[in-house]
Amino acid sequence: MEDVTAQPMRRIAKRIANPGLMVTEFVSAMAIHYGAKKTYKKLRVHADERPLSIQIFGGDAAIMAETARVAESFGPDVIDINMGCWVPKVCKTGAGAALLKDPDIAEEIVRSVVNAVSVPVTVKVRAGWDYSLFAAPDLARRFQDAGARMITLHARFAKQGYEGQADWDLIRQLRESVSVPLVGNGDVKTAEDAIRMRAETGCDGVMVGRAAISNPWRLRDIQRGLQGLQPGPAPTIRERIETALEHLRLQIEYEATSDEGGDPEFRACRELRGQIPIYIKGEMGASVLRDQLTKCSTYAEYEDLLLGFGAANHR
Repeated sequence: MEDVTAQPMRRIAKRIANPGLMVTEFVSAMAIHYGAKKTYKKLRVHADERPLSIQIFGGDAAIMAETARVAESFGPDVIDINMGCWVPKVCKTGAGAALLKDPDIAEEIVRSVVNAVSVPVTVKVRAGWDYSLFAAPDLARRFQDAGARMITLHARFAKQGYEGQADWDLIRQLRESVSVPLVGNGDVKTAEDAIRMRAETGCDGVMVGRAAISNPWRLRDIQRGLQGLQPGPAPTIRERIETALEHLRLQIEYEATSDEGGDPEFRACRELRGQIPIYIKGEMGASVLRDQLTKCSTYAEYEDLLLGFGAANHR
């Protein structure tokens, strides 16, 4: 979810879906250690997105503790440690899911972060590095003993990436191994999925990732389903377009808070080239418009294309 769950996306999700807890993009401990301006931007917390967890990753316990203290100074409600990212450029540094292969260092990192901050610390893991070992139960017990207040399990092994189907039975098995709250993650796309995951695994909460990209109404209906409520009304094409443009405006404001230099509008338009088209996915002619939207460099260009599309597809 890197470059996706930035503050603008979270603010829109909070307004429309009101999920219980949201999580930032993951924040590199090494980048914070070396003062990377772009990474510091990710730590900013807006009042209307709480409760919020800042997610950090790294392979060095001392630098992770330092990063956690910096992150806490921005006022999050929770600090989350990512030990689930399988992307090679993260794992080759000994961070993310690579820590699943070294439980001693993983435990040291959790303990160091817990001791460094006063807010609750949580950990997200995968089932293990590969199919040879379901590492999560031992790791989760270690993290619980080190002071972690909640564990999230993505029910795939790191070597799978996003391939295959998440094995929710792994969540059920992990539920039997720890007493702290457990959140299940993996292949939750609908309210029915979320309800079934809780029923089959006994998990305390459900994390939704890719299914919520540019579709806060899906996240809303999952949240409503978990509360025993019926889905909300499907968004009209006009509502979807207005929300897409709101997302872009918020992204421009967000980029303007950075010290990166350059044109914040251009950066925002570039950042959202993959997300804005998803708002109109499924509409007649959306694939043609998508190709045009991915070339936009200004708000006005996006607005002209989207409003023209909406007028042609009004219903």
